[in-house]
Parts: sequence; C-alpha cells; structure tokens
Amino acid sequence: MHITFVKKILSSGELCKKCREVSERLESEGLIDSINHIAIADERDPQSEGVRLAKQYNVERAPFFLVELDGETTIFDIYFKFKKFMLEQGIGAASTSSL
Repeated sequence: MHITFVKKILSSGELCKKCREVSERLESEGLIDSINHIAIADERDPQSEGVRLAKQYNVERAPFFLVELDGETTIFDIYFKFKKFMLEQGIGAASTSSL
C-alpha cells in the first residue's frame, strides 16, 4: 500500500486550516507513519505536485489522500473515511475521544 497525503498552501503562504487539523489528527491517532508521501497543492503555483494530482483525480478540496492498493487508487477527501479505511486494514488506533 502506498499513501499520498495532499495538503494545500493558501495564497498567503500558510497551510490551510483543515490541512493543519488533519495533520494533527494523523499524529495523534497513530497514522502519520503510514503516509509514504506528502504532496503540496500550492495556490501560488498551478504546477505544484498537489495541484496536478487534484486535477488528475478530479478532487476539488484539500486535504485528500490517494491510497494505492493492489493496482488501484482510492481517493479519500474526508479524513474520517480515510481513518475508517485504515482501521479496517488494521492500521492506526481507534480514537477514544468524541467530537
């Protein structure tokens, strides 16, 4: 399995709020070590890797995950769906906190 995490940098140069939140969750929920590659979608650079990936996979919001498994790529643009998938794969830990 190969996982790419795509984060967005705003035109101000800052990481988008949702991207920061998801990065923190990846750390606290034990999933960060499962990420093989981080790509940046930089609003200031239409040729940045993350922008190209978003166009290639028709993804309109960040952050998102590309999970390559058994020759197929699955796209997750909602963190909780990504987390559920990872738990089903036996990766990560179930969170005991509630929202």
